Amino acid sequence: MLERTSDPHDEKAATGSAVMPHAVSGAAGMPFDLAAPADVATNRKNMALLVQLRWIAVIGQIATIGFVQFWMGVALPLMPMAAVISGLVALNLVSLLWLRYRADINNRELLIALTLDVAALTVLLYLSGGATNPFTSLYLLQVTLGAVLLDAPSTWSLVALVCMNFAWLTSYYRPLELPQQGFADAFNLHIVGTFIGLVLDAVLLVVFMTRINRNLRDRDLRLAALRQDAAEQDHIVRMGLLASGAAHELGTPLSSLSVILGDWRRMPALASDPELAQDLGEMEISVQRCKTIVTGILLSAGEARGEGSSPTTVAAFLSALVEEWRTSRPSATLYFRNAFGADLPIISDIALKQAIFNVLDNAAEVSRDWIELTAERDRDRLVLSVIDRGPGFSREMLAHVGKPYQSTKGSPGSGLGLFLVGNVVRKLGGVVTARNRPDIGAAVRLELPLSTLAIGDHLDG
Repeated sequence: MLERTSDPHDEKAATGSAVMPHAVSGAAGMPFDLAAPADVATNRKNMALLVQLRWIAVIGQIATIGFVQFWMGVALPLMPMAAVISGLVALNLVSLLWLRYRADINNRELLIALTLDVAALTVLLYLSGGATNPFTSLYLLQVTLGAVLLDAPSTWSLVALVCMNFAWLTSYYRPLELPQQGFADAFNLHIVGTFIGLVLDAVLLVVFMTRINRNLRDRDLRLAALRQDAAEQDHIVRMGLLASGAAHELGTPLSSLSVILGDWRRMPALASDPELAQDLGEMEISVQRCKTIVTGILLSAGEARGEGSSPTTVAAFLSALVEEWRTSRPSATLYFRNAFGADLPIISDIALKQAIFNVLDNAAEVSRDWIELTAERDRDRLVLSVIDRGPGFSREMLAHVGKPYQSTKGSPGSGLGLFLVGNVVRKLGGVVTARNRPDIGAAVRLELPLSTLAIGDHLDG
């Protein structure tokens, strides 16, 4: 259970690398294919960027052809060029439908998209001077995008395709016939075209490489979250196995103690002594409570959420929970305030009940004389707040809320309280936050979506 202290500490966050492996191993040695869903999402975003780049290329090609044909007076084969541009528009429309209805985008499909872009650029260059066209520098844009988006074999295949196309354009192309007036110096015209192509390459590379890098960083964050979740799940599985094994082992001696205490209560020598009879009664109550706890551990470890649960209401669930906690911890003082409003039918969740118990137990360790549990409704969420008058959380504890073994007790196994609470609440779609109060004590806040607890359509009503 997470203990609170007033010792200040600080925390430094670490970030992942730009490239993540496609599989990691859990603590139990089982591989988790974490990169697959993250790569699929990243490839979809990158394909959308290629579609946007193609729209820019189409607009730029139309503007360039119009400028060269009508302002410079250079005769161009407009119909073949229009056919190529129409093909790029059709490719973009197909790509948009593909992105809308296709669940995943892989490396091969990105390679096909870039290959078609290279082919379209090659045809346009063939129709407008071949290798003498200064816009051949746009090949470098396709190669750079391929180096970032594709794996190594696909990137080298794209490089080979670009080199072969450029070599082909040196011998096979439709030459441009420049007008004699105003363009006598063809070399200067070529330099101007090269400068325009360089500016286009630089601008488009900066814009799209920045967005692609942002996609890759988002992928790394998703992978880090998946790794953390996998590690926590493995940790919880191990704890569940340990808890269920311990519960089974404790069941037999507890049953034996219950039988022995029952026999003692029927012995005349013990039954005639009121003090001994009272002690035996308290011992039987304690043994029965231990058996109930063991049964609850087995139930939580062996049943999925919803099995063994029963319909109730928010008010009834919380009132029964508070009453049970007060009965089992008579030395602590718990105040309950129900500000939820109109009652709502829900399912009594065993895991949620145990999570709230953990938070209350944590508060009772540092503030046994005063603990307050408040239930409120924030639109479609149930908000539970546990407030105490203890020393509060240290800065290090607040920075690591929800992580296992964050405690200053120094005892083995301590620091698991809020870790388990956070996992239970997260599985229900909620969040757990902790803070120190301005005056004294701390507050732990559990926010739960009512849609995961409510029965039927009562939430809408």
